[in-house]
Amino acid sequence: MHPFYDFLINNNWSETWAWWADFTAITIVLLIISWVLRVMARFILVTVSHRISGATKTTIDDALIEHKLPKNVSRFVPYFFLHATIPFWSNGNDKVDSWITAIVDVYAVLIAILIIRSLLRTFRQQLQKQKQFKDKPIDSYIQVVMIFLWGIGILLSLSILSGKELVYFFTGLGAISAVTLLVFKDTILGFVASIQISANDLVRIGDWITMESYGADGDVIEINLSTIKIQNFDKTITTVPTYKLLSSSIKNWRGMSESEGRRVKRPVYIRASSVRFLNENELNIIGQVERFRDVVNEKKKDIHAYNEALKADTSIPLNGRNLTNLGLFRSYIQTFLEKHPEINQNLTVMCRQLPPTPNGIPLEVYAFTKDKQWKNHENISGDLFDHIIASAAYFHLKLFEFEQQAPSS
Repeated sequence: MHPFYDFLINNNWSETWAWWADFTAITIVLLIISWVLRVMARFILVTVSHRISGATKTTIDDALIEHKLPKNVSRFVPYFFLHATIPFWSNGNDKVDSWITAIVDVYAVLIAILIIRSLLRTFRQQLQKQKQFKDKPIDSYIQVVMIFLWGIGILLSLSILSGKELVYFFTGLGAISAVTLLVFKDTILGFVASIQISANDLVRIGDWITMESYGADGDVIEINLSTIKIQNFDKTITTVPTYKLLSSSIKNWRGMSESEGRRVKRPVYIRASSVRFLNENELNIIGQVERFRDVVNEKKKDIHAYNEALKADTSIPLNGRNLTNLGLFRSYIQTFLEKHPEINQNLTVMCRQLPPTPNGIPLEVYAFTKDKQWKNHENISGDLFDHIIASAAYFHLKLFEFEQQAPSS
């Protein structure tokens, strides 16, 4: 049996009140001294670290200070002090000596973990400053290392307190593997998902993603082992389990951000009753539009040649070919888009007519703005449709809108 447990079970407390009083007094004094030493060591180490950091141009030392490495290192001072005073502290009692030694050694294990955590966080921060790692889920891998480190620390502490070899606890892990898998199911799934996300380049930090099932629509600000944080455009934060990125529908807008333009895909609805053929006088008026003059003249020439070849009786518009206000308006929008300075002509530029709906005949604009910034893109889109809506009247077309009927008497 370990001396710690033997002391608790077999020691006769009623016969050692004087010893216990001395032990308590010594413990209080030693703990106060160790606390004072720790405060002094922390002050010295932090002060020296700041001076060294201020004298260098590197950012590593700044990151080490930020993640409390000097403060954690200063914790070793009371450890060495307490460890050196154990013979005096235990007052010659071998059982207490062993007990105190075990507790102090567990404290050393905790300090070592805190120091390694500071180093890992510094390492993570430095990696995130590198362009090639800036958008990678580094937090996930750091958290895996920390979980493994805490697991080793707990097992090592149990080994120190129980007096049994560390291998004994590792062999016992097999018996509780099922429980371990159940408890850490989300962590394991998150770790596997992080590897797949990174390997397949599915999502990066800074990507704009949409997950309708979670109501998320915004920028990815953090990817760690268990969750992914998305800052929505209303500045709220949506937290989604990392492994859900592989099992849920997700739209990543990175392709748009990296392309040469941002898409405009929006229809205007034309009232079907306003569609008709145009007469010569109306065509001449529309032909005065400078950007559209050549198009109108070319269409008039083609139609005249076609009707002449057919010897069609043009007094009736249904004979031969004639221009409709809807078709000409569609050509005008196409020309307007092709000559617009903010529309990327290297990508698809199109105005198409969609099947009629109860709300009218849709004319859909499909194009890409050069400026991909959201605000500028919306301003350009708004200007486009302001002009298109206002232009419809010049083609004797009416846009669809619901009309409230007067109540029947």
